[in-house]
Amino acid sequence: MFKDEILNSIKPVIKKYNVFLVGGYLRNYFINKTISSDRDLVCVDKDGAVRLAKDICEFLDAVFIELDSENKIYRVVLKDKENYFDIAQALENDILKDAQRRDFTINSIFYDLNKEEIFDPLKGIEDIKNKIIRTYKFDNLKDDPLRFLRAYRFLSQTGFKIDEKLSDFICSNFDLIKTSALERINFEIIKIFEGKYVSQALLEMLNNNILDKVFPFVEQVKKVPCNSHHHLDLIHHLIETVRLIKTENPILKLSAFYHDIGKPSTWTIEPDGRHRFIGHDIAGSEIAKKELKKLNFSTKQIQYISKMIKYHIYPSSLIQCEDSKKAFARFVKKLGKEALDVIELARADRLSARGEKVTKEMIENNLKHLQNLENYYYEVEKTALNPKTLLDGREVMEILNLKPSKKIGQILESLKIAQLSQEIKTKEEAIVFIKQKAVN
Repeated sequence: MFKDEILNSIKPVIKKYNVFLVGGYLRNYFINKTISSDRDLVCVDKDGAVRLAKDICEFLDAVFIELDSENKIYRVVLKDKENYFDIAQALENDILKDAQRRDFTINSIFYDLNKEEIFDPLKGIEDIKNKIIRTYKFDNLKDDPLRFLRAYRFLSQTGFKIDEKLSDFICSNFDLIKTSALERINFEIIKIFEGKYVSQALLEMLNNNILDKVFPFVEQVKKVPCNSHHHLDLIHHLIETVRLIKTENPILKLSAFYHDIGKPSTWTIEPDGRHRFIGHDIAGSEIAKKELKKLNFSTKQIQYISKMIKYHIYPSSLIQCEDSKKAFARFVKKLGKEALDVIELARADRLSARGEKVTKEMIENNLKHLQNLENYYYEVEKTALNPKTLLDGREVMEILNLKPSKKIGQILESLKIAQLSQEIKTKEEAIVFIKQKAVN
């Protein structure tokens, strides 16, 4: 903190104020010594928050934004547009009361910027050491039920345990979250999936019977048991797939959580006892669109997740193809820049399904195949995403003496695949190729 240039830059301004640093900046500092770009300040002086915000703006030539006039919360955005201060008026101009009204004790640690002293009346630092999420007063959460979900967000981010009494209170009152705005619920969901311990948070929510209150599809998913290809029942398979995703992309992890959402509606059991889910990828892609829209996800996010679900089987299905290069080329062309994410989802899906009919050899072969597919993507990445066309539509029509038609499009599509699989590399080879296609 003492080396934070942004905080040090406002020292000349804050001398005449009774002001404290508080919130996520301090929590993150005590947990893992990281410094945030957002700095929350609390001013104790009467009507001091607005005056302090405007003074900092003038001193740093920053931008003043009124966030909440009723609760006297203001934002100062610095020139780099990345760093900012959120400045609030202390509750009843009393720093202790302000601490006592906050959501969790780990967020109730204060640092007096002038005296350079820690003020920790609710023992938030001790709770960080003990890795516990606790609240000073349950009514603080009832006042804003979204804080129920925030508890799981902090579990996901820190791996801390939610205090038993707090957990019981959340479970008993979780239905109150329906009063929270969808935009805020959506924000917390994404934050949960950003966390390093997201699978722990999801399991805790499942065990507390609130996961289906956030994600209604879970109610049906829980009915699908384990089978010869899955050692876990479906809901635990989904959570395990999330855990095994290597990247930090929260929307890919959310895709992993949704990837088998189509299984309950496509579930059949053969006479020999085999469980089948024919078309669950296509069905799941459509179901997810409706579910995600209800949770206020953006059109772009919904398109991405539904695409991941639709194609999550695709990479592993290519293992049976005789002409792997051409099959790989089709895959990369279809998925484009999202090919690697689909491969990662397929890898996590494979590792989280280890039923009695799944041998070690099957898993190893599948993983080797996925690695080959990933390697191929890197080989052709530049040409795949920005392909240099050997022949355009006009040239194809002239060479073949054809008029615009559906067949021209089919020939061009075949030409792109052949080029991507390196079957053809020159314009001359492309001309020979399209003439053969025209005959066929």
